[in-house]
Amino acid sequence: MATIKAFGALRFTSQAGSLEELTCPPYDIISEEEREGYLARNPHNIIRLELPREGQDPYLQAQETFREWMDQGILATDEVPGLYLYEEVFTVAGEQKSLLGLCCMVKLEEFKNGVVLPHEQTLSKAKTDRFNLMTATGCNLSSVYCLYFDQENRIFSRLEAATKQEPLESFDGPDGIAHRVWKIEDPAEIQTIAALFGEKKLYIADGHHRYETALNYRDSLISQGKDVGQADHVMMTLVHMEHPGLVVFPTHRVVHGLEQFDAEQLLKNCAEHFTLTELAVSQLEGAMKKAEQAGEKVLGLCLPQGAYLLKLRSESVMKELLPDASNAYQLLDVNVLHLLILERFLGIDKENMANQRNLYYTRDAGEAFATVSQGKADCAFLLNATKVEEIADVAAAGEKMPQKSTYFYPKLITGHLMSKLL
Repeated sequence: MATIKAFGALRFTSQAGSLEELTCPPYDIISEEEREGYLARNPHNIIRLELPREGQDPYLQAQETFREWMDQGILATDEVPGLYLYEEVFTVAGEQKSLLGLCCMVKLEEFKNGVVLPHEQTLSKAKTDRFNLMTATGCNLSSVYCLYFDQENRIFSRLEAATKQEPLESFDGPDGIAHRVWKIEDPAEIQTIAALFGEKKLYIADGHHRYETALNYRDSLISQGKDVGQADHVMMTLVHMEHPGLVVFPTHRVVHGLEQFDAEQLLKNCAEHFTLTELAVSQLEGAMKKAEQAGEKVLGLCLPQGAYLLKLRSESVMKELLPDASNAYQLLDVNVLHLLILERFLGIDKENMANQRNLYYTRDAGEAFATVSQGKADCAFLLNATKVEEIADVAAAGEKMPQKSTYFYPKLITGHLMSKLL
């Protein structure tokens, strides 16, 4: 099962500035305009390393910048190893929530070993980018986000107790989310927590590309006969699967640029497997959530002429299409949408989705509505959020969801804790 260990985190020193100015969201949700804004605020912002763009060889530039910051004391490694506790305090739908995770080093395991379990497919282009960056810096600049089961509350109660002390770091992020970090240094407590995780499997929530990159990086060092240092581990933030602050948002699909799009024909085609109910745009999301709570499988469809609730007539069609898949995988909302509508009726196959030729993603339903109503897209499909238990069931079955099946909120911030591997 999972093997975790303490580490001395690589952190910004006070010489660099305040963490409010030095941290940023994950690189893959940052626009170039936002990137430039972070650097304008503080040239030492972690985005300079995490998303290098300067020079003819950005990865070489990241390597040189990293070395300069180490030499200048902008970055320094904690001398005493420990386990770090990371809390985010945020607001969703007017309700304040908090999410507490454990940041530590986790021994890399091949997926076939069933210890670290993925739930989502990855793209080679993104893995190549992350591999080049890791090779240049020899560092985990951001954390993989994983979930674990703790039904008896043996782990989380210990982590929660450790937050009663003064935090090591406390700051507000650029998005208004509050961040706090504590550290457990007691060897006996570290050993106890590590032993408890020795009974656990870990489910990747966010960071599939980073985890697979860590495997590739370790293997690359071994193949070259080099010392792997800490590269046989990867930095992870581990969150209790049943934590009340765990929030998963849906990721909606916006279809655009189809050569021959016929809205009326799409409705007729959808009626083959769905009952269609026309609703006001303002009613659609509420109707979808209510239907889900009643155990019904539904999608939302936005067309220029209005909004429709699509209710799956029978689950048997998904079992026929995916006879060898688990029940959880067969009935994922994204699979219902992709197999029964996008691929069959709109000709948007997996390659098209991966390259986003006629499809892009948003978690903002209002944006999806507006894009269609303004004639900038052909149609949009709204989904209910994937349930955490569905994620665990799919991962446990050794299956992977289509990309953009989940959106864990809030994202882990980048730059507060790093790990030097070599």
